[in-house]
Amino acid sequence: MGRPRVGSTRRTFMAGTAAAGGTAALGTAGAGTARARERRPPQRAGRPSAAVLGGGVAGLTAAHELAERGFHVTVYERRALGGKARSMDVPGSAKGGRRPLPAEHGFRFIPGIYHNLPDTMRRIPFPGNARGVWDNLVAPGEMMFARTGGREDIRLPIPYPGHRPEELTPEELRRALTAALDTAFRLPFHETAYFVNRALVFLTSCDERRNGPWERTPWWDFTRAAEMSYDYQRILAVGITRNIVATKAEEASTRTVGALGEAFVFNALGRGADGPPDRLLNAPTNEAWLDPWAAHLRSLGVEFRIGWTVREVLYGDGRVTGVAVDDPGGVRRTVTADHYVSAMPVEHARRTWGAALRAADPQLGRCDLLQTDWMTGIQFYLTEPPPTVRGHFNCIDSPWSLTAIAQARHWPGRAFAADYGDGTVVDCLSVDISEWDRPGILYGRTAKQCTRTEVAREVWAQLKASVNDTGKAVLKDSALHSWHLDPGVDGLGTPNPVNEDELLIHPVGTFHNRPSAGTRIPNFYLSGDFVAVDIDLATMEGANASARQAVNALLERTESPAERCTVTPLYRPRELEAVKRHDRLRYRLGLRNIFDLG
Repeated sequence: MGRPRVGSTRRTFMAGTAAAGGTAALGTAGAGTARARERRPPQRAGRPSAAVLGGGVAGLTAAHELAERGFHVTVYERRALGGKARSMDVPGSAKGGRRPLPAEHGFRFIPGIYHNLPDTMRRIPFPGNARGVWDNLVAPGEMMFARTGGREDIRLPIPYPGHRPEELTPEELRRALTAALDTAFRLPFHETAYFVNRALVFLTSCDERRNGPWERTPWWDFTRAAEMSYDYQRILAVGITRNIVATKAEEASTRTVGALGEAFVFNALGRGADGPPDRLLNAPTNEAWLDPWAAHLRSLGVEFRIGWTVREVLYGDGRVTGVAVDDPGGVRRTVTADHYVSAMPVEHARRTWGAALRAADPQLGRCDLLQTDWMTGIQFYLTEPPPTVRGHFNCIDSPWSLTAIAQARHWPGRAFAADYGDGTVVDCLSVDISEWDRPGILYGRTAKQCTRTEVAREVWAQLKASVNDTGKAVLKDSALHSWHLDPGVDGLGTPNPVNEDELLIHPVGTFHNRPSAGTRIPNFYLSGDFVAVDIDLATMEGANASARQAVNALLERTESPAERCTVTPLYRPRELEAVKRHDRLRYRLGLRNIFDLG
């Protein structure tokens, strides 16, 4: 393949219901019927203006790069800066002068394979940090595959040159060895060997083979997972895919999964990496990154219009003539600028492209073929620190494909109980729910069919089934204070549930429908994780890289003398280039990869 703040004491899921129930989706008021006169962002003499539509990572990156190059930038964001990367406050959870409990759409994960996003982070000042907010990144030393049914969990160190492995107690060491041996005996050697062979096939495949047959082949089929053992499927086919790509092995293209897997392998070896394979922020996202970023952009002259909802990008006479927006009061306005950068998620952006705009550039219409799915976070607030692994853990047997991390230990500058909530919460267990369409273990219903309270109870039960099943009470009901489910999810338990923050997914063939950052419309550009970039994945890195490409396209089109943005591709190991050239010859001759055993 970024954080802030919930409350009540003890308490059960019923107490959690009160906390979650007060969490309303942030948004703008309904559209008014009045139409204000045309509005143009304030400009300074001689400075070209740019309207950035969306204030997530893509929009903030575009604003950053444009402002540094002398543009007057106005960002229009309907909800809150940071988009899906932001952290948020849990309403009504702060007491005694503390901050509200920190919540988020999903936990942030900034691996060492990222280069463009870390470069931006280094350029965002942060008090006491020589390298800006980049210095707020910390690296967990281990991760875990959590099993159910009494099987020991697979606890693994995260390799990286210079990393000191986590120190294990004798009991932790016993359990780790038990898990390794259990897996070794249940995972047949010939299946492991076959998986290694498939990895070698991909590593040595030329770009033409990757962009052709491997883009059309699901990872599940490429690894022949349907023919393999349960452990092969859950660990090698599904578990690794969930950890590094956050997508479904049964649907995702081999090109997407393989390319990211390759990058992570070399990241672990210290090759072509910005840092360790797993990195987190050392505080809630807004505190450690997004608030300092917004402050820095304001210092560069960027203006923010929060609560402004983009309705339509207006087109006429061969160019964008303005953007119809609803202001926070619901009044329809038209804003104009010299240049326009659409930086909204694809499912929101394509609603703003009318027929005339789409006719001007067919790639906009192809974006309708891109697909999104649900991947949403829930946080559990605990009154006792959970003795979980010191890093992420993947509940690979859970029906709802849960991944989680206990955050307090990774926020060394925060005394959780003293800084957040009512003084009784000592940790936040942040969980991502990746599968919303499979029945759970409590109610026999999918997550979409459950109410918010039922979702929380079901996730808690699946977590306990994964980490409490060997006799040790890692998660205790008595320690559960409250919970918070992403407010972007609404209508759960009804026939029409909605999710305002869906995740771009990567089924086979969809790579070729991803648009370029520069469009055929001379003053209109695209950024977002759906735009074609080297990292073919819904990531903050992809959003950042696409924004850089959009700014470069603008600079090229206007023949600007300004320095172009650096766009760093995924690492390509030089020692494999010769064998890839050989594979290109074989591919053009209609032959399979030389290592491909079928």
